[in-house]
Amino acid sequence: MSAIPMPIAAGADIVGSYPLVAQLFSKHGCTDVQAENFAAFTQQPGHVLLLFTEDPVRYKEVLDLAVIVPELALAFPGRFAVGVLLPEAAREFHVRYGFGRWPAFVILKDGAYVGAIDGLRNWGEYLAELSQLLAAEPTRPPSIGIAVKGTARILP
Repeated sequence: MSAIPMPIAAGADIVGSYPLVAQLFSKHGCTDVQAENFAAFTQQPGHVLLLFTEDPVRYKEVLDLAVIVPELALAFPGRFAVGVLLPEAAREFHVRYGFGRWPAFVILKDGAYVGAIDGLRNWGEYLAELSQLLAAEPTRPPSIGIAVKGTARILP
């Protein structure tokens, strides 16, 4: 294995520059989810885990989740398909699911939102939270919140 030259510039090719991310596809069989295949992948029957990545220079936890998500798939064999949204696609679609921190993963059931786990957790927390999400029914995704600005008008 060759060494990765450091530092890697922000915005670098995440798959070409980070072997852990590349292995999500080459070794673990995850699907590269982009605008072109988003609907087809997310609407499949059963559960889907969508891993939302970001630039590992800005969010080092992306590389942690690149290791954790395949381990979760092994801990819950056959329970969900795994799709990875690389930064460009992740930025485009994250507003649908309202998670607050990067990186994150979202669980869907039959195409409908069930829940999300954002940021990093302890292994036991991942197992417990993912178990709950896989047993839960779909719900409405949370809003990302939009600030409303204007002048206040007081009615008499």
